[in-house]
Amino acid sequence: MPHVLAVYPGTFDPITLGHEDVVQRAALLFDELIVAVAAGHHKKTLFSLDERIEMVRHAVRGYPQVRVESFSGLMRDFIVARGAKAMVRGLRAVTDFDYEFQLAGMNRHLMPEVETVFLTPSDKFQFISSTFVREIASLGGKVDKFVSPEVQERLRVRLQNQ
Repeated sequence: MPHVLAVYPGTFDPITLGHEDVVQRAALLFDELIVAVAAGHHKKTLFSLDERIEMVRHAVRGYPQVRVESFSGLMRDFIVARGAKAMVRGLRAVTDFDYEFQLAGMNRHLMPEVETVFLTPSDKFQFISSTFVREIASLGGKVDKFVSPEVQERLRVRLQNQ
């Protein structure tokens, strides 16, 4: 059986328990998984690329088959350069599906040798998004049910210093 490498790309600003759940599920399916942290050129991020990489590395430290890398430019170039056979995408709700379905179709044209695999997080994480977490935290709300304690502390410190 061939060694199968998958890539799970995202901005992870910050990484949530939903992201971690998708990593856990993907780690069971593939021989190796790269969590690819986007430089975020198209988005203004709360955390720097280095900070996001640190948070993701901390979150996946228990999975020896998972590594964390950054990328900029086309996701296609990153995936093809590493020889990945699958791209993992997390789906939270039907609203995600329309966008992700279109993206998967475009990616199939750009890299026909790579399959897009949709994974859904556990029910308790399906409504979590990094955007919601940032907004709740910035308004002083509790985010302990949505992110790890390390991420929660980083959010507290970042928002306190703004």
